[in-house]
Amino acid sequence: MCKKKGFTYILFNHINGTLYVGVTSNLKERITQHKEKSFDGFTKKYGVDKLGYFEEHTDMRHAIEREKSMKNLLREKKIELIQSMNPDWNDLFYKL
Repeated sequence: MCKKKGFTYILFNHINGTLYVGVTSNLKERITQHKEKSFDGFTKKYGVDKLGYFEEHTDMRHAIEREKSMKNLLREKKIELIQSMNPDWNDLFYKL
């Protein structure tokens, strides 16, 4: 049986602005949905659609576990994750 890979990610609306942690099996498609505001909810309401950080996991279960742990991180730790990969707070979507 082939395991489905997964991604955890952090979106932002502007530098040091509102953050959102999510999980998906198709990162490019999911971020496109956020950018197009395809679904009502938090990211649409607050304009959170820039990809600041992501991790790839070999198994979707691991991605979901990581999402849960990331959601429990203090805001400062989430910002540290973004800055570790993306110190200039660029929208990484355009590099996928």
